[in-house]
Amino acid sequence: MRAPAPAYAAAGNTIEVATRAIGAGLVHAVELVGEVQLHVHRDALVPAMIALRDTPGLEYQQLMEIAGVDYPQRAERFDVVYNLLSMTRNHRVQIHVATDEEHPIPSVTGIWPVAGWLEREVYDLYGVLFEGNKDLRRILTDYGFRGHPLRKDFPMTGYTELRYSEEEKRVVYQPVQLAQDFRTFDFLSPWEGAEYILPGDEKAKPAPGAASTPPAALPQDKGAQTPATADQVQKADAAGSAKQEPKASSEPYAKTTAESTADTGKGSAESDATPKPADPDVIPTAGKGQNQ
Repeated sequence: MRAPAPAYAAAGNTIEVATRAIGAGLVHAVELVGEVQLHVHRDALVPAMIALRDTPGLEYQQLMEIAGVDYPQRAERFDVVYNLLSMTRNHRVQIHVATDEEHPIPSVTGIWPVAGWLEREVYDLYGVLFEGNKDLRRILTDYGFRGHPLRKDFPMTGYTELRYSEEEKRVVYQPVQLAQDFRTFDFLSPWEGAEYILPGDEKAKPAPGAASTPPAALPQDKGAQTPATADQVQKADAAGSAKQEPKASSEPYAKTTAESTADTGKGSAESDATPKPADPDVIPTAGKGQNQ
């Protein structure tokens, strides 16, 4: 049984309303796997954010997160993704803005002050500049750190390492020295659709009537690994929901233990006057419950 996911309202006519509100600043809009993505021009970001916040039918009041994505093969290699939440509509939307290493993106700290910290994270890890942020400093890496760790061309080992020196009795920085190179591991599970043939299975024949390619396995828990794509998982969930319809009960109401409210707390029908067998372990106390 799969774990339940948070329920959000359907997109509805969000794309049409956002297209009219943003106007020429919108590059294109698309809905993928139930999520609305609005790609906006860099120079039109601030007016677009104000329109998404104040336009009736949109009303995205909260900025939840700002994330960066690196596409080294593109001329504008970075995508800055803003995640907005509408408290009144219970709906989320993603705003994508493309840029490169030199052209800054307008800061949205004038709309949502919390963006100051979030923009500093994107600047620290990707090197994206934000024009209008009054405190654009590194926030996660150490003092004097060179480079931006989440860029695709940044080495996983980094350039320097920090350790405590027994000789100098202090923390020192030194170039990274690896005893051996990184090894590549195959984390694909053969039970979840590995793309290779296990040793000994080269001559195995599929069972009669079996499909040539096994169906993609769905995760048992929310967030669990699966070879299925998000679109396949969503279609499988929709098909499962259509099959599981609630069954109407044949009884008008559930039968209770008591036949009526008068019987509630009635207890046993046995009379209290019936003598009970004496318990040999109980010693009677004089003057309490005994006839003198």
